[in-house]
Amino acid sequence: MTAPIALQLYTVRDALAHNFKAVVTRIAEIGYVGVETAGFPGVAVDEASDLFADLGLDVCSVHTQLPLGKQKNQVIELAHELEATRVVSSTPRDAFASADALKVLCDRWNQAAQIAAENGLELGLHNHWWEFQEVEGRPGFEQLIDALDESIFFQVDTYWVNTGGGDSVQVVEELGERAPLLHIKDGPCDPAQDMLAVGEGTMDFPPIIEASHGTCDWLIVELDRCATDMMEAVEKSYQYLVGNELARGAR
Repeated sequence: MTAPIALQLYTVRDALAHNFKAVVTRIAEIGYVGVETAGFPGVAVDEASDLFADLGLDVCSVHTQLPLGKQKNQVIELAHELEATRVVSSTPRDAFASADALKVLCDRWNQAAQIAAENGLELGLHNHWWEFQEVEGRPGFEQLIDALDESIFFQVDTYWVNTGGGDSVQVVEELGERAPLLHIKDGPCDPAQDMLAVGEGTMDFPPIIEASHGTCDWLIVELDRCATDMMEAVEKSYQYLVGNELARGAR
């Protein structure tokens, strides 16, 4: 069975700031089954949680900071409030400046994963393109796989994999069950250029989806910025993925 489709709400952050309820309602009307959160402009977390429940939207994951230090309790409470079990964070680019810096990064992530597990949560790493650059002769992403605790899953951003020079099909195949969430975006695979609705760029999604069958729980559309109207791109992305039976929607 194809994986359900969700939207990373960072995609529509500007519109959410104007009218959170109307935008989320429209996302549900389009047919998205779930959302991934990344902030709550203009509303309280409990209001957002109630809205998601009323609209039948699952919170597939929460993108936030690592559950460490001062923000530890805040991250844990946020996930519990949203009834989400997966917390996702990303890595700073400067952590890939050297092997020593990368080791420090992995140590922090392993500490965070233990705290997450103690609180009934799974911790996942969302990649950008810089993880696929070489760090002292070896791709940083390979070093992450070796150094991170096996409980840490990967939210593979397939667009950034290819942008960084990697092969998203190969990455998804090799990670298998360790990649339960895939980010789906499209465009020219150039970090300096705007993105496009899924299906209108250079990405070839059918083989990626095929590689993820049996291991992917959610396909999550995310457009960091877009060359066209964002809500139009959100709807076109849904139509492409669900219309081509690459994802499962509610419509």
